[in-house]
Amino acid sequence: MRTRIYQINMDRDANRVKFQGFDPKAPGIDPAIYDEVFSAEIDETDLEQIFSRFNTTGHPLFRGHSLSVSDVVVNDNGAFFCDNVGFCPITFDESKTHKPDNLMRIVYVEPHRAPYIAEIERSLRAEQKAVGDGLIEPIYNDDETCLVGNEESKLIGMEGNRRLGDGSSIIAGPFFVCGVADDDFRGLTDEEVVKYMDRFAQIEDISQAEVEADTGFVIYGM
Repeated sequence: MRTRIYQINMDRDANRVKFQGFDPKAPGIDPAIYDEVFSAEIDETDLEQIFSRFNTTGHPLFRGHSLSVSDVVVNDNGAFFCDNVGFCPITFDESKTHKPDNLMRIVYVEPHRAPYIAEIERSLRAEQKAVGDGLIEPIYNDDETCLVGNEESKLIGMEGNRRLGDGSSIIAGPFFVCGVADDDFRGLTDEEVVKYMDRFAQIEDISQAEVEADTGFVIYGM
């Protein structure tokens, strides 16, 4: 389920409500003081499970701190305020929230999961985190885009994700597709998003033996 997490930006927190519990006497939750710190597909739908995940394993695309009191979680079931105990349903206008200016649009592909559109910061640290906290390995296509994976994914036992080219090569671990311009990464265009959402739509079952047998990447055309 697509899940978004919002956290209060202390620079806009004039009333110092960050980490404060829900006040039923207050006029409401002000979305303008919140930043979007996560928007991606996750398996968890139960709020307590989401709370547990973002206080333990987290997620490669998560840009915030551990889920805490005053944070807001939004999914298909509604918007929920993280209170001192449990969650409270609230009204929350996401259009009034903020997010960094330096985000780029990508197609994100994880093993055993359909691809989805996401955003990551234009920074080496964010790119490394997105592929499992390792050295990044760009695999260039012939259309000014590239796949960015973990250079050591096969050496450290990451799961097989998708087959590339004629199917003889495998990319392991999570990877993302982005554009390339002037020797740097850029966000994808609408056309590129459609192309790569379709290209990696099929979830592939790749054994660990196949991953171990494939020792390198190839440059291929789309």
